[in-house]
Amino acid sequence: MPEVRITVGGREFDVACQPGEEHFLRAAARLLDAEATALVSQIGRMPELRMLLMAGLMLADKTAAVEDQLRAAEERATMAERALERARATSVRAEVAALPEDLAERFAGLAAEAEALATRIEGRAA
Repeated sequence: MPEVRITVGGREFDVACQPGEEHFLRAAARLLDAEATALVSQIGRMPELRMLLMAGLMLADKTAAVEDQLRAAEERATMAERALERARATSVRAEVAALPEDLAERFAGLAAEAEALATRIEGRAA
């Protein structure tokens, strides 16, 4: 079982972990160290146990706040999914009648005239 040396609040600790989990242990230790360092800078030196307890409680408080935010986001996502399902279920399909053949031919003629006019204008601009 690998042992990792971590620093929390300016103090070093040797901690064992499962093989392959060293990276996660170091990341968790960095979070705990950030909280402990903030405590030490505000309060000053304190007993190791108290420093670790307070830093752990501060992390737990932040975690609880993030969990509340996640729960609220999940609720909003669920409501949005339900609204989308309702909208799909009640969608209205509109059918548009085809254009009369003579109108389609007139539009095609206008489009051709517009293209010819654009080509002439481009030629003059060049």
